[in-house]
Amino acid sequence: MLQLHPVVSDFIMSKTSWVRIEEILDGKKTENIVNLRGWIYRTRSSGNIVFAVIRDATGILQATVKKGNLSDEEFEDAKKALVESSIELKGDVKEDKRAPGGYELRVTRFNVVQFAEPFPIVEDQSPEFLLDQRHLWIRSQKLTSVLKIRSTVVGAIHKFFRERGYFEFDAPVLQPNQCEGGSTLFEVKYYDKKTYLAQTWQLYAEAAVFSLEKIYNMGPTFRAEKSKTSRHLSEFWMAEMEAAWMDLYDITEVAKDEVKFILNEVLKNNKNDLGVLGRDIKKLQHIADSKFPTITYTKALEILNEKENMNVEWGKDLRTIEENKLLNHFDTPVVVTNYPLEVMAFYKPKDPKDPKTALCFDMIAPEEYGEIVGGSQRSIDIEYMKRRLKETGESIENYEWYFDLRKYGSVPHSGYGLGVERLVSWICSLDNIKDAIPFPRTMLRFRP
Repeated sequence: MLQLHPVVSDFIMSKTSWVRIEEILDGKKTENIVNLRGWIYRTRSSGNIVFAVIRDATGILQATVKKGNLSDEEFEDAKKALVESSIELKGDVKEDKRAPGGYELRVTRFNVVQFAEPFPIVEDQSPEFLLDQRHLWIRSQKLTSVLKIRSTVVGAIHKFFRERGYFEFDAPVLQPNQCEGGSTLFEVKYYDKKTYLAQTWQLYAEAAVFSLEKIYNMGPTFRAEKSKTSRHLSEFWMAEMEAAWMDLYDITEVAKDEVKFILNEVLKNNKNDLGVLGRDIKKLQHIADSKFPTITYTKALEILNEKENMNVEWGKDLRTIEENKLLNHFDTPVVVTNYPLEVMAFYKPKDPKDPKTALCFDMIAPEEYGEIVGGSQRSIDIEYMKRRLKETGESIENYEWYFDLRKYGSVPHSGYGLGVERLVSWICSLDNIKDAIPFPRTMLRFRP
């Protein structure tokens, strides 16, 4: 059981009215006696005074503890309380331009809820050490701001689709089929059989559009990609949509609108967090207010050849380096359509107007963040899909249920997936996608 300080234990147990740090920083609680609780972010003492920076989920605030303004015992507790000690304070809010945020709390009561041990994280520690200590590093101001922005992004995704008449639809995480390539499947023991972790909800979503017509989902996605880059995770979250009666053009426009909607929600709700991360807010606002261009894969190769002197052979997928060079010539995300058919997944149909290409698209973000959205129109040609699956060594029997969808009232339909961590990384201007998710899972990391 938590042991409270015998002198001030009534403080924590009382029906006290608590304020949040953001209320003080917003100027709503100035020149007032307030009660505040949180954790010590930084602390130093000098003789008869302790300077502590306090954090809660909403921000940081300087607190000044002077001997004589509270009991001797409380003052001694303030001196010995280390970083990350949990505390409750009472004090007078005063403007102080030298303090973080322009205000400070002049403390008259100081209760330590729990004295922290020496915190293992100090300045200038390696990224790998911080990942080992992720359960503690998640308290950092940087990750706190990232996770608040991530929360806004997720809420915006739900808001965007629900306001437009989409139904939320859940697909199983345990799936017997591959959709994005058998080499990236995570195998799972399923009683006396085996199954796989979901690469996407798509195949099941295609079943649902024949009843619900417009659906979306956000869920965990698993790809066993043997990649150690700063852009790949083995477990990530994907926001997907699928709709009957939509073609490739329709869904590219939905994707553009969705990304702009998310950006505007973040700009409305997270300006302070973007500031903590050093993000250029004006640049994001410009993007949110701009039109996103659409070009073909073939046009992209022309731009690379003419403006970057890169002679990319037609038929090869665009690599990270080509995507980055292409976006040197745009200041917003760009939609690239009609990639070569033969390098695409089995369910992507050929374009009747250009049969060597597929009716598919990627949305590529600027500032070297690469693909953030990928999608396509869906094939309704059963024989074509069977041939493509056989070419990859897949068992056709596993997809008979999927082919049924083309036998009973099939209609044109399309969908896409948005990588939540890819989008958060770009919005937050992160160096590594691992910081866009609370506990990253990669080829080399599956703990803590």
